[in-house]
Amino acid sequence: MFQTVWVSSPGSWALREPDCHRDGKPTSWKCGFVRTIIQHPCPRHDPKGPGKARMLKKIQICLCFFFVSGILYEISLLSGCFFSYMPMSKHFLTPEQVLNLGKSIIFLETTERLEPPPLVSCSVESAARIYQDRPIILFMKGLTNDTALDLNSSYAAFSLLSSMKNVFIFPLQMETVFQETPLLQWYNQVVPEQEKNWVHVSSDASRLALIWKYGGIYMDTDVISIRPIPEESFLAAQKSQFSSNGIFGFPAHHKFIWDCMENFVLKYNGNIWGNQGPFLMTRMLKTLCNLTDFKGTEDHSCQNISFLNPQRFYPIPYPAWGRYYEVWDKSPNFNHSYALHLWNFMNHNRKAVVAGSNTLAEKLYKAYCPTTYEDLIQNVELRDFTHSEDVV
Repeated sequence: MFQTVWVSSPGSWALREPDCHRDGKPTSWKCGFVRTIIQHPCPRHDPKGPGKARMLKKIQICLCFFFVSGILYEISLLSGCFFSYMPMSKHFLTPEQVLNLGKSIIFLETTERLEPPPLVSCSVESAARIYQDRPIILFMKGLTNDTALDLNSSYAAFSLLSSMKNVFIFPLQMETVFQETPLLQWYNQVVPEQEKNWVHVSSDASRLALIWKYGGIYMDTDVISIRPIPEESFLAAQKSQFSSNGIFGFPAHHKFIWDCMENFVLKYNGNIWGNQGPFLMTRMLKTLCNLTDFKGTEDHSCQNISFLNPQRFYPIPYPAWGRYYEVWDKSPNFNHSYALHLWNFMNHNRKAVVAGSNTLAEKLYKAYCPTTYEDLIQNVELRDFTHSEDVV
């Protein structure tokens, strides 16, 4: 019979074999921060059974090892050191287990593509670097539980992101996401094939449901993180009196997000781009707050919701989105920004980061997603150049 006693004990994790007394009294096993008292009498001297005694000792050592492993796992979850403990174990976790850790940074890919473009990879990597103690989750609609993708995947960006210790990539299963929300009935009635903006509308709905259920921060996949966002409940102003839905954060089960989901269904019109996105957030915020113009770099706040200044995420407004792909005489410092939205929706000509171009976007990649820059920009172009030389 084993009985476990929890005792606070300083020191590092170590296993020390018991020093058995000759009278057969219980012995202390010291395992770092946890001490277990084994109430099994130590084997008395038995010249006929040395093998039995050794076997018992091995069993006791194994039990202590598994006990300590379990405690390490629990402590890692409670103390926020989860990502430094057995990183490969993350591949056996479910979305709910990761989301329930709290304070996730959530990205969504609602197209069917399986290879994240460099900008998506940069967005996820930059968040993983800035928020090293938080789960970074990329939900992909094209990914299924049967899809054979792993660290050895032929998809370079997928492999790159999968190898990061706090990045998790899961299938986006919308019916599951919408369970127990006002969006489920809408989802069961809508016909995606007949929707003009289904990729965007389904993303608008999914981000609301995920943040309401689990809390955390949602970010678009064209957002490069440059410093931590200090707010818990916030919306991002795209301009004065107008909110985006490309970045927002709330704790789980926040009433504002629930009200947004109800309004999403009540005022649904999939033919109007943004009606379920930034226009939804703006009209719901206006029901709570008397919105005024921003002056300087101050933030606004009402009803315990921070309405963050456009400088926090949109220092370059959407009409000037092309400036990210230009060479600047003097690069801006973005001292008032937490992240930068690169307006990929406006990028119809598919401008991209090119190694050696010295554009603002290239400098951002080098600074905030260096692995993406090296693996997906420099190395790819070097391989392409080498291949063309071989062909010649």
